[in-house]
Amino acid sequence: MAILEVNHIEKHFGKTKVLKDVSFSMEEGSAIAIIGSSGSGKTTLLRCLNFLEKPNKGTIKVRDEILFDADNAATDKDADLRKKRLHFGMVFQSFNLFPQYTALQNVTLAERLLAQEQPDFKQNKKEILAKIDEHGKQLLDRMGLTERMDHYPHQLSGGQQQRVAIARALALQPDILCFDEPTSALDPELTGEVLKVIRSLADQKTTMIIVTHEMAFARDVADHVIFMDGGVIVEQGDPHQVIEHPKEERTKQFLSRYAQG
Repeated sequence: MAILEVNHIEKHFGKTKVLKDVSFSMEEGSAIAIIGSSGSGKTTLLRCLNFLEKPNKGTIKVRDEILFDADNAATDKDADLRKKRLHFGMVFQSFNLFPQYTALQNVTLAERLLAQEQPDFKQNKKEILAKIDEHGKQLLDRMGLTERMDHYPHQLSGGQQQRVAIARALALQPDILCFDEPTSALDPELTGEVLKVIRSLADQKTTMIIVTHEMAFARDVADHVIFMDGGVIVEQGDPHQVIEHPKEERTKQFLSRYAQG
């Protein structure tokens, strides 16, 4: 059974159709890389999955549960948004860390807020928060940031900040981890350390969707590649097939421009 099923998604901004009949599915433990030029709809697709944008048409299912159906108003309640977003961890282009919090505090913030809603929070506050902090430390250790967990964002390099953002996205144990050009705000020398972390997550069979311009990374790490252009999926399939031997002319043109650039 597919962990994620996206069917016939459309997103309009006024008269502009940014996504046009987008459909794909993925299995648990797999990694999908989405490639394409700027304006192709890649980021908008991620934002629809994370319910930062509402699709105009289509359905989104996770673990066979319909999270959104444009034809069913019952699936479009603002009160349910937070619960739906818990299925998707999001790592943005910019790190979006809270400057007033340490790395550990940034990672544990969401867990702490959710814990306050537990009926036994007041009685067991100390134990619950200690467990959350321990989980946060474990995640930062996975990111190679054990000695940086008490540092504030301005004391961290861009690569370190993005690794904190990845740890934060993992904290609530989402079904699917989404990356939106996670290295685009980094200097070239810092890109490798973030890609290494994502490669490690792929090796651990973390279910991921990665919007990226790193073609070699997409080819070597993803299980499936989707090429988007003009709001549609032009071609998708095995990474080596799509990137090295594309069938569609638009894919060939994009990869040719990319190689020349």
